[in-house]
Amino acid sequence: MTALALITCFLLSLFLTPLVKKLAFKIGATDKPNHRKVHKGAMARLGGLSIYVAFLAGLLILQPNNEYMPYILAGGTIIIITGFLDDLFELSAKWKLLGQILAAIIVLVGGVEIQFINLPFDGRLELGWFSIPITLLWIIGITNAINLIDGLDGLAAGVSSIVLATISVLAIIQNDIFIVAMGIALLGGTLGFLVHNFNPAKIFMGDTGALFLGFMIGVIALLGFKNVTIFSLVVPVIILAVPISDTFFAIIRRFVNKQPLSAPDKSHLHHCLLRLGYTHRQTVLIIYAVSAFFGISAVIFTISTLWVSLVILMLLLIGIELMAERIGLVSHDYRPMLRLMNKFSNTPKRS
Repeated sequence: MTALALITCFLLSLFLTPLVKKLAFKIGATDKPNHRKVHKGAMARLGGLSIYVAFLAGLLILQPNNEYMPYILAGGTIIIITGFLDDLFELSAKWKLLGQILAAIIVLVGGVEIQFINLPFDGRLELGWFSIPITLLWIIGITNAINLIDGLDGLAAGVSSIVLATISVLAIIQNDIFIVAMGIALLGGTLGFLVHNFNPAKIFMGDTGALFLGFMIGVIALLGFKNVTIFSLVVPVIILAVPISDTFFAIIRRFVNKQPLSAPDKSHLHHCLLRLGYTHRQTVLIIYAVSAFFGISAVIFTISTLWVSLVILMLLLIGIELMAERIGLVSHDYRPMLRLMNKFSNTPKRS
């Protein structure tokens, strides 16, 4: 049944996307080129609609029975409407944020909440009243993190597919039928859309797709790993390391440059790789590989002993920092760890 749902969602999204493209041009939901964008002509947006419809079809086939489902569907629909209106009318940042907050509150009311964080050595940190703002921050943060990486053909759809595949594999390992169903339905729809979105793209997912995928990934990541016995929030963070780290360093970059957090720039991960001389397609494939690496790391982290997990986590953090410094994610002058390594390597040895 799972394989049938995956194939059905893939095919439905594959055949719906050209129809959505025609609709986008008909109603004027197009993305026009400017100095920040890499495409040269007007491109249809709204591609997320085909992912959404395919996702609903997958749920009809799998019929996952869970108390959270009505709230997740309601929140996801609000996100779809918010993205659709933005793709059509280019909403201001405050209106988009309002839609995200409303969707997050709905799933929070439905019981999707980070109530505690598992710690090493059988520890447990109860969040109490902090659970509400932390849950809202997580869902809205992941929603915008996926949106921020949607800067190259196939990038957000491909990274989201890798993330969803990883979540689905871990859910299968944990025998979490509900998360498997959600992950597979989303994965099939996203892959079907990716066929049309990979470089050279014929259509963009727009905020309709980026916000929806970010929201859904944020929610199912919470549900899928809230009972993991070691570092309950670490697993989804590792899986989502690419969009999270890109957003994290963007915040640092804007703070260092004394810019508003909402200020757009051309210094995200994909921009930095393009400046290093990689082609559009090479850049996307490199980020796919990095995302897949983190996905595999998350699986290994989950099945490893505590000490092995700690070593994996430390190595991943060091790797992310070195990558950020090497490609200039913050600035070309921001290289504290590289300077420290050079200092040690250039220290004369005693005879």
